[in-house]
Amino acid sequence: MTVKLALQNPSFAPIPHPEVGRFLTFESFYPFYLGQHANRTCRRLHLVGTTGVVATFFYALAKDLTKLAYIPLIGYGFAWVGHFFFEKNKPATFKYPIWSLRGDFKLYFEVLTGKRAF
Repeated sequence: MTVKLALQNPSFAPIPHPEVGRFLTFESFYPFYLGQHANRTCRRLHLVGTTGVVATFFYALAKDLTKLAYIPLIGYGFAWVGHFFFEKNKPATFKYPIWSLRGDFKLYFEVLTGKRAF
């Protein structure tokens, strides 16, 4: 069943937000999240930002914990440039901050493992 969920929305087709209410599960949210990342440049900026977040996290743990303060700037900076200038939509993180973060890392690992297009 996990494989089936991972393959939902393989073409990043836009999925409408529920007319009333919110997504109730991450599994129902993730196809919507993918649809918010149809633009290749936006996805690539997310990957650059997430790579920067991971690198900064490990650097901070090894050398200087004060560098952890840069993580939101790096992650959101690249992602929001992608959304505002290339995807031309409002980032899902404004309404679903935790699920968006989880979706970002899920998309990141799907790209790294070849399950999603870069």
